[in-house]
Amino acid sequence: MWLGGLYLKEEGGYDIVLRALNHYKKRLKSIGHSPELRDASMFAQIVQQEAMKTGPLIEPTINKIKNGLEDPTVLNELQSDIPLFEKALNCYYSDIQKAKTNSDKFYSELVPDSNVAASDLVKIKIALAKISQFS
Repeated sequence: MWLGGLYLKEEGGYDIVLRALNHYKKRLKSIGHSPELRDASMFAQIVQQEAMKTGPLIEPTINKIKNGLEDPTVLNELQSDIPLFEKALNCYYSDIQKAKTNSDKFYSELVPDSNVAASDLVKIKIALAKISQFS
């Protein structure tokens, strides 16, 4: 049994995971404008190719989570999506940190609500620990 599924449904973890997935989708769409890639054109191409592969996986995963809230048996199907959850949560966490410490407009547009984002930092750490748990 995947305890991460219980976390998503029973503990309300779906909220932070959905927020992270939506952020990750937005981040992947804007990856070409990322400050880290501005001066690294060869590396930027590789990152953009990976973004093009990963981006289409996000919306079906979001739908599976939403369906899992209605039908708990669907939640067990999400185990294969753990790497995507981890990437999304880590990306969201990193971008929140950068929005706080970096004056680049890119991050402030990517993470517009700093109050929500700041409270999400703790939730992200909890989510990362919980979604990888098995009984």
